[in-house]
Amino acid sequence: MDEDSEPIIIDIGSGTLKAGFASDDAPKCIVPMIIGKPKAPGILVGMDQKDCYVGHEAKAKRNLLICEEPVQRGIITSFESIEKIFEHLFNNELRVSPEEHKIIITESPKNPKKNREMIVDMMFQTFKVPKLYLGNQSVLSLFATGRTTGTVLDAGDGVTHTVPIYEGYAIPHAIQEINLSGRDLTEFLYKILQQKHPNLIEDSTNTMEVIRNIKESMCIVAQDYDAEMKAAQEQSHIERKYMLPGDKPLYLKEERLRCPEILFQPNQAAKELNKDIEGIHKYTFESIMKCDNDIKKDLFKNIVLAGGCTMFEGMKERMKKEIQALAPSPMGPEVDAPADRKHSCWLGGAILSLIDKFEPMWISRKEYDDHGGPSIVHRKCF
Repeated sequence: MDEDSEPIIIDIGSGTLKAGFASDDAPKCIVPMIIGKPKAPGILVGMDQKDCYVGHEAKAKRNLLICEEPVQRGIITSFESIEKIFEHLFNNELRVSPEEHKIIITESPKNPKKNREMIVDMMFQTFKVPKLYLGNQSVLSLFATGRTTGTVLDAGDGVTHTVPIYEGYAIPHAIQEINLSGRDLTEFLYKILQQKHPNLIEDSTNTMEVIRNIKESMCIVAQDYDAEMKAAQEQSHIERKYMLPGDKPLYLKEERLRCPEILFQPNQAAKELNKDIEGIHKYTFESIMKCDNDIKKDLFKNIVLAGGCTMFEGMKERMKKEIQALAPSPMGPEVDAPADRKHSCWLGGAILSLIDKFEPMWISRKEYDDHGGPSIVHRKCF
């Protein structure tokens, strides 16, 4: 076993798992967080039927499988499935022996204690890693920008968090979790498109994937929603064409604005979302206001966007405008939207793992054995 082998970073999300080696510029692989078992014996005719299918393969065969998504709203709900996904990751994607690599696994800012311990047990007992660290996803996203103090708005596929961080440590009582995320936006876009085009997509197995692609490639954040919606309805300059499967054109106008607007005005989709929540800017502001007065200015001046659901054109400018309207004037809020923010959590983990001063932070196999097993995670990873 070579404990000096290059660290591996595994970023666990609700929609995808991103993994790769610390020296890489980006994740080596992105695996859909889905696992499926055949609905019936022999249903997959003409091929060797497996007990279960993982990631891209499960996605491609999902109409023949009973599928499970083992991470819901950022939290692992099935460790049995996560173990199978990790086996697939090490054997087929990275092609490494986990016992030869130190591993950083990212975790939700609200990860329950029991889940943390179960991950640690799995990594040391099943995968026999030499060293392990669990990293707060928002803290790692902040590290990726070269900061140790700031406020991270991390909006992913399954959940959104607002996390104030001071000198590398999240401030627990100020963290807010919002059950509004990329998946909700995809479902909302689907509903409003269905109202206009009832027979929009004929291949039902791939529908939400197509809608997600429309959302990511066509939608933009308005700076003045009411004015821009009025213009979109009266003029054609905002209209764009999207080619659906089968070369069927779809023309989008105000839908391009309506979809991401629910991040700022969830009440615009109260009926479709069935949620009673506020805009993400308000949660960000409230998180900062829960912190000590002497650090509020630094937290306002270093608001960082992270996660795939912040990638919309216009997101940075709108967020800054909304926070400025809420914040006391001397605070001078600033918003940073790094170009690589879709992977910023993974990148932060890669940067951290290669810093010499980080070396004592790893949980070693010996520490795990000598200090009561998985509970050591609460003393070393916070």
